Amino acid sequence: MHSPHDPYVRVRGAREHNLKNVRVDIPRDTLTVFTGVSGSGKSSLAFGTIYAEAQRRYFESVAPYARRLIHQVGAPAVGEITGLPPAVSLEQRRSAPGARSSVGTVTTLSNSLRMLFSRAGDYPPGAERLDSDSFSPNTAVGACPECHGLGRIHRTDEELLVPDPSLSIREGAIAAWPGAWQGKNLRDVLDALGHDVDRPWRELPPKDREWILFTDEQPVVTVHPVRDAGRIQRPYQGTYMSARRYVLHTFADTKSRALRAKAERFLTSAPCPVCGGSRLRPEAMAVTFAGRTIAELAGLPLSALAEVLSGAGAGGEETARVLTGDLLARIGTVTELGLGYLSLDRTAPTLSSGELQRLRLATQLRSGLFGVVYVLDEPSAGLHPADTEALLGVLGRLKEAGNSVFVVEHQMDVVRRADWLVDVGPLAGEHGGRVLHSGPPEGLARVPESATRRFLFGEGIAPVREPRAPTGWIRLSGVERHNVRGVDAAFPLGVFTAVTGVSGSGKSTLVGQVLAGVLADRQAGEEPGPGARYCEAATGLVAVDRLVQVDQKPIGRTPRSNLATYTGLFDAVRKLFAGTDAARERGYTAGRFSFNVSGGRCETCQGEGFVSVELLFLPSTYAPCPDCHGARYNPETLDVTLNGLTIAQVLELTVESAASFFAGTPAAERALSTLLNVGLGYLRLGQPATELSGGEAQRIKLAAELQRTRRGHTLYLLDEPTTGLHPADVEVLMRQLHSLVDAGSTVVVVEHDMAVVAGADHVIDLGPEGGDRGGRIVASGTPAEVARGVGSRTAPYLARALRG
Repeated sequence: MHSPHDPYVRVRGAREHNLKNVRVDIPRDTLTVFTGVSGSGKSSLAFGTIYAEAQRRYFESVAPYARRLIHQVGAPAVGEITGLPPAVSLEQRRSAPGARSSVGTVTTLSNSLRMLFSRAGDYPPGAERLDSDSFSPNTAVGACPECHGLGRIHRTDEELLVPDPSLSIREGAIAAWPGAWQGKNLRDVLDALGHDVDRPWRELPPKDREWILFTDEQPVVTVHPVRDAGRIQRPYQGTYMSARRYVLHTFADTKSRALRAKAERFLTSAPCPVCGGSRLRPEAMAVTFAGRTIAELAGLPLSALAEVLSGAGAGGEETARVLTGDLLARIGTVTELGLGYLSLDRTAPTLSSGELQRLRLATQLRSGLFGVVYVLDEPSAGLHPADTEALLGVLGRLKEAGNSVFVVEHQMDVVRRADWLVDVGPLAGEHGGRVLHSGPPEGLARVPESATRRFLFGEGIAPVREPRAPTGWIRLSGVERHNVRGVDAAFPLGVFTAVTGVSGSGKSTLVGQVLAGVLADRQAGEEPGPGARYCEAATGLVAVDRLVQVDQKPIGRTPRSNLATYTGLFDAVRKLFAGTDAARERGYTAGRFSFNVSGGRCETCQGEGFVSVELLFLPSTYAPCPDCHGARYNPETLDVTLNGLTIAQVLELTVESAASFFAGTPAAERALSTLLNVGLGYLRLGQPATELSGGEAQRIKLAAELQRTRRGHTLYLLDEPTTGLHPADVEVLMRQLHSLVDAGSTVVVVEHDMAVVAGADHVIDLGPEGGDRGGRIVASGTPAEVARGVGSRTAPYLARALRG
């Protein structure tokens, strides 16, 4: 039994996910880093065990009634944990924040700014003092009544809704209408209302065209469908909805990203004519501080906002001095983390997961908590090496305030500064799950099986390669987008290009929006197209036959989407099962082996494998299905086996195990080999999309792309592909990307990992800073040339990587 003053968090018998009865002691009041290759079990130990147990204990202290209101996780699979303080998790959440969420709301800085305007703002003569809620676009008293606090209004016109007026309504003149039965229904309703659906659109009377497209009426009429292929269709009551009403309704209410994107094509977005995009009522906009409205201050980069507040608060009244002092202190922690380029009104959905996590970290630093364990998920993700020093300073201050800081991290500069290192491995999945080292970082040198060791101590790092020669160039001139202003950029073809720069310097804008935009326009046959809005001219595009963007967005939003379904592997597996003697005897087709449709799936859980259990006074919980016990299929389907395994057992195989199981089966081998080649051998075939990290999702997309038969010149765009990857996994991924270039393709990556940049053929460095002080090309050329660049924040770090 350990004393109550035992300075260690002691974990005994941890078995979460792939952990193998782990026993580890971690000192409190330290900066402890958890390392290991992707899938080794480090997150299962830090988040799935230590944090989950701290959370469970907290919920135990909450009244049962209140517990129902909190989303809870189950108890982790662990024997015992002693010495565990309360814990705060700062994970890189994958869920998308709403459009009303912003930098100001995430950090609560907006609350302080609204209070400043309410209490210390300059009001027009005779104006009544406003409550702080009146300065919020998210409240009824503050939001502009015209745009409801969104700042923009969406409109449409005949040209957008009917791009080809030579067509009749029956031929599809109204492009904005839905397809399939819903579109046919609207056409039949119009026909029943007496409109000519077979006459070219341009020949219809203007009054009729106006009504069809823009009416707010929703008349109901009896529709007599035309008999189709001998099928008798009965008359029904059909309701008409104008094209504008349908588009606006879809855009506002649909949960489908694809439908929303389609609706957006038929809309123009413009600043609200009433509030001018400020999102607020006129009475709030009449109040100023330091000669500016709250909307103007919220639109400034935080570094510029701090300068304005410093000057205004210095000689003002006591209230203004106190409120500006608080704001400046809180802005200081955000800018210290390299986020001074963000403005308070920047919407949260446009932020990366790394930026969001650092904003929450800055907020925690001001909370003044003591004696807490902070568990962080790769706080250096998306961070330029120049900003890593500031991050370490913030983590150090959290520790000095009397807290323990546990960090899952791959950035070796952070690992070297740790007080304690827990290395999990040696490999991924079933070949990992053991603690190889728990102690000061220098002790890892004595652990030969650690995959982290050689990167931490600089042993055996791959030599820098000789840059390839370009086969051509794409040249963009006069680029104008966000903070990238008047820039001319040249991207070489047939080589590997890395685009670098500090956070907010314009990398993703230049690559993900401008370059991708002009290439997508050309592919879609849209000349000039939306991408041309961002640059004056683009040459060299004709050399590219295909554009492939590989991002970190989830491959699916429900547990029904998984690794096997996304890559098409599951189709091959189901066909193999349908081809067995047992399946043929019973008349089973490939559809029988899908858990998404009735027939072969377990109907009790609808193929989910689990059911929701309602508990009195306790939250709903999930339990394995009582009938299929998590297998997802009914007993008859599970009677069919392939080489001794049922379809449910095949879904439980890891990619590595499946590669051996399906050896000699070309349809399955191709998909499995590409997944192995991008370092995903540890994932299960049936692993739900909701359990995958952004980095894993990106590599699955890359693997799916690598399976395709490549024709013509393909340009691959990847935004920070090494995020979430151990240096050993980065090597595996880079081999794949360089093989694409060797096969004649072009690869362009936005990247912060200097080892990747050092191995590139060409580098484009943006900066010198973020936000308004960025957006320029500071240096471009081979890695060696950029490493000698004057005024580049990247140059010294790249030079160090080139030296090895």
